[in-house]
Amino acid sequence: MNIVTFGEIEDKYIGSKHNVTHFHSGCEDQSADVAIIDINTIFDYEENKTHACKDKYVSVAIIDDESDYDAFKNFGIDAWIQRDELGELNSLLNLIEKRFLS
Repeated sequence: MNIVTFGEIEDKYIGSKHNVTHFHSGCEDQSADVAIIDINTIFDYEENKTHACKDKYVSVAIIDDESDYDAFKNFGIDAWIQRDELGELNSLLNLIEKRFLS
């Protein structure tokens, strides 16, 4: 599964079976199945999602606090994960791959 991150995420949170690209390091046109964003990258994501993501993709937001959720809910985000639960990110990505992208 192709993943584009709009913010910095340590590699240890995403399984090696996934192909991960950081948006600002360059990504192929419309190649991402999943976009991972946080509150600091929401506008980069909004401006560039059609370039970076396939027509059918899933967005995942990393939430730091309740105010982040309130900000994201107006952007049509598909899934959320708390930053302090990033150890579960790979499980979430595997579920997304199984349920939504197969």
